[in-house]
Amino acid sequence: MKVEMWEIMVPTTSNEGNPFRTRYHKVWDEKVRSIAGGLTILKPAKGQWVNVDSKLYAERMIPVRIACTRQQIDKIIDITLKYYNQEAVLAIKISEEVILKYKDEKII
Repeated sequence: MKVEMWEIMVPTTSNEGNPFRTRYHKVWDEKVRSIAGGLTILKPAKGQWVNVDSKLYAERMIPVRIACTRQQIDKIIDITLKYYNQEAVLAIKISEEVILKYKDEKII
């Protein structure tokens, strides 16, 4: 299976405007680690998007990078939709190839 680098946007607040606490995010982090083996959490950024009913959402989002397969990111998107009770979740493929090399890897 081909591993690619993906970025998914995670909300900082609920649909009611209540902030998600760090411990709440940590549960999602563990779910992602159990699927993909790891993740890189970036600093929050301001995001805006318009839904199908033309309602504007302006909110802070947390970009999270994950090296995984297409099947794994689909599962992570589904978990994110449900866990954060979101209308939509954005994931972007940011690379075609991922190289993960361990220091103890034997060179032939």
